[in-house]
Amino acid sequence: MRIIAFMNQKGGVGKTTTSVNLAAALAEQGQKVCMVDMDPQAHLTINYGVDPSADVTSLYHVLVEGHGFLATLRQVGKNLALIPGSIDLAAAEVELVSVPGREVLLKNKIEAAKTEFDFMVLDCPPSLGLLTVNALAVAAEVIIPMQPHFLALQGVGKLLETVALVSRRMNPALKVSGIVLTMFDSQTKLSNEVVNDLKGFIEDAAGKNLPWSETRIFASRIRRNIKLAESPSFGQTILQYDSASNGAADYRSLAREVLEMSKPAVSVSVNPALKPPAAAKAMVG
Repeated sequence: MRIIAFMNQKGGVGKTTTSVNLAAALAEQGQKVCMVDMDPQAHLTINYGVDPSADVTSLYHVLVEGHGFLATLRQVGKNLALIPGSIDLAAAEVELVSVPGREVLLKNKIEAAKTEFDFMVLDCPPSLGLLTVNALAVAAEVIIPMQPHFLALQGVGKLLETVALVSRRMNPALKVSGIVLTMFDSQTKLSNEVVNDLKGFIEDAAGKNLPWSETRIFASRIRRNIKLAESPSFGQTILQYDSASNGAADYRSLAREVLEMSKPAVSVSVNPALKPPAAAKAMVG
C-alpha cells in the first residue's frame, strides 16, 4: 500500500480538492483507496457527502478513544473508503499531549488496513502540529499541492524543514515525491516563472541526502475550473459532478502519473546541516 500525505500549511491552495479528486480518479482506475480526513475542518468528509456531526464516528475516536481503524471506515464509493474528520480533531492535540507515543498513534492504528488497500490518502490540516506529524510518521510519500505564486515558494521551505525533521527522527522512508500545481494558468508569466524556479530548486537538491532530492513537478497541471469549486456543495467529486470538465481531465491525468511512479524506496537520513528554508528563500531571491 502506498501511503501519501497531502500537505501545505497555507490554506486555499487546493490541498483537499486534490486529495478528494485524485483519490476518486485512482479508484476509477481500479485502485482500492482509503482516505483519512485529518483536518478538523472536515472538508474532505463533506466533499463525499458525509455530515461530520458529533454522532459520526471519526478519526478523533480512532486516535483519542481507541476505536478500531477498520471499524471506523465508511464506504463512500466503488473502491473508495473514508475515515471521516470532525471538529473534535481540533481538541485532539491538547487531549493527547500527555499520551506516550502520541506521534505514532495513527501508524499503530492503520496496521490492520495495510493489506486492504492499494493507496491511503492522508489529507493533512493546514498546520504543522501533532496531526500532521502523525501523518508524516506513517506516510512514505508527501505530495505538495501549491499555487504558482512566489509566496507559496517561501512557505514550502518551512514544510520541507518539517519533513526533514520527521525523516531524521522517526520515518527515514519519508520523501517528497511530487509537487502538483493547482489553479494553474499557463498564459500568465508568473506561473511559468514559478515553475522554472521550482525546477531549479529541485535540480539543486538532486544527488543530496534530502527527502526532496527525487521530487518531481507533475506534468499534470490543475487548471482553474469553476466546476471544481461547485462540486463539494453537492457532496460529489469532480468525476461525478462533471466527468467531461477540465477538472476531471486534469485529475485523471494526475492519477495516471501517480500510478506510473515507481514505489518509493527507503531514503537515507537527512544531513541536518542542510537548511531547506534557506534554500527556499534562495529560490525567490
